[in-house]
Amino acid sequence: MGRRRGNRKALGRGPAAATKADGVGEPGRFSARGKTETILRLLRGEPLDGVARELGVTAATLAQWREYFLAGGQAALKSRPADERDEEIQRLRAKVGEITMNNERLLDRCHRPEAELPLALRRRSE
Repeated sequence: MGRRRGNRKALGRGPAAATKADGVGEPGRFSARGKTETILRLLRGEPLDGVARELGVTAATLAQWREYFLAGGQAALKSRPADERDEEIQRLRAKVGEITMNNERLLDRCHRPEAELPLALRRRSE
């Protein structure tokens, strides 16, 4: 009865025993670094169920983290690094668009009937 409850983190028992140094804060709260380290453990071959039990999360949650991690890595490999030409290409594309719009306006004016012009030439009636 006179026994005090111990701090589970301090005693190192259960899933709450993880510390901030592990990238894990409170139970159920994982930093990006903690998730990354956990996923790397899985990719190195540690069993999913054992890691899930150790961290106090479901195996489905770990599987989802792994899928997100792998998808992010795949997307990073698909993208190419930007170089100095990209900005020039974007500027030139905008210029081509501007010139195209101006040409379309000029062609529209050329094909418009003369009667719609404000100072249209009219024949004198005799």
